Amino acid sequence: MLKIAFHSIYKHPLPEGHRFPMEKYDLLPKQLVYEGTCDANNFFEPVQVAHEHILRCHTTEYVENLKALAIDLRAQRKTGFPLSQELVDRELIITQGTIDGCHYALENGIAMNIAGGTHHAYTDHGEAFCLLNDQAIAARYLQANELAKKILIVDLDVHQGNGTAEIFAGDDSVFTFSMHGKANYPFRKEISDLDIALETDTGDAEYLDILKKTLPNLIKEQQPDFIFYLCGVDILASDKLGKLGCSIEGCKERDGFVLQTCYDLKIPVQCSMGGGYSPDIKVIIDAHANTFRTAQSIYF
Repeated sequence: MLKIAFHSIYKHPLPEGHRFPMEKYDLLPKQLVYEGTCDANNFFEPVQVAHEHILRCHTTEYVENLKALAIDLRAQRKTGFPLSQELVDRELIITQGTIDGCHYALENGIAMNIAGGTHHAYTDHGEAFCLLNDQAIAARYLQANELAKKILIVDLDVHQGNGTAEIFAGDDSVFTFSMHGKANYPFRKEISDLDIALETDTGDAEYLDILKKTLPNLIKEQQPDFIFYLCGVDILASDKLGKLGCSIEGCKERDGFVLQTCYDLKIPVQCSMGGGYSPDIKVIIDAHANTFRTAQSIYF
């Protein structure tokens, strides 16, 4: 069975007119159940992640200040969210959802998190809607518990995974691969183990051709025993915060290629949703739902 991390806290209240489409975390699981892709048994509710797991990726000072709501206003503005206890609780629960998903992925081949993909969180600060780096923390968890040795992070969000790159800089046991929009945030990018920066308006054919030529060779070269897939849908041409030109069909084909590759090679994969900022919330939900539909069709 496809296991999916979800908690009602994922939909966090934001000020009127905020550009982050928080309602997608409420609508996406409802859509998956409504259409029959999933039922209530697919979903599990995570609790808050243990302090020790976070500290494998983030500094003690940052984590303690975050939990004490002692982040200064300038640093809060950098995250894009007003700091509150509920927001911090949300981040802790999302992160545990990704860790729990790793166990389900080891059992079933794949697991998903309705949220997550918080790849702009650095060791000592948050940025761009990201406070704790869920997949980085989960990668370190797997290694600390001897559940995986070599890990590959496949980040196909339109924005470079700058925080993830910084966290694992110089660490050969975690390979960071980011394929993103060249002209997109962050404007000062970090150095991943492999960065592919795509030109503005790159469409389906070129995007998929590059991915299909890159990922199998990368897996063959690195021989990971676990993969994290950040499957942001902000590669769509309609996305407000992205500058690529992919269609919903192309985005679905992307997911299908990545997941089929993991399935064929029998490499467990944990998926976190990442970004999606199209003006029409229906487009965001449909694009994200395609990832779950695709997982069901390949694995189950």
